[in-house]
Amino acid sequence: MSVTELLPIRDLQACCAPITREPIDTGNAESLAKSLKALADPARLRLLSMVAAHADSEACVCDLTDPLRLSQSTVSHHLKVLVDAEYLTVTKRGTWHYYRLVPGALDAVARLLTTV
Repeated sequence: MSVTELLPIRDLQACCAPITREPIDTGNAESLAKSLKALADPARLRLLSMVAAHADSEACVCDLTDPLRLSQSTVSHHLKVLVDAEYLTVTKRGTWHYYRLVPGALDAVARLLTTV
């Protein structure tokens, strides 16, 4: 399963009611599982948290490698997974890439899992 097959977060609200309100169909369950897979890694969850909590809610990969104690290439891979899943956006300034949480991306996931 490739990262590019993930259901974009912006489509989560359109495709699915909260999974506790009505049974989720097979297609939506597979799409949602693929999207959640991008979050199902401790390093990626930490990266989301670190980016969101960073000054101006934006962080450079150079700010993230030491706290995670992972190589720059491993951190970059995890960030790419999160960008491809549309949890983060990336902008390039010079040779550096800066990451920012997509507004509402985690809210959309949370709404799908709530009982309300």
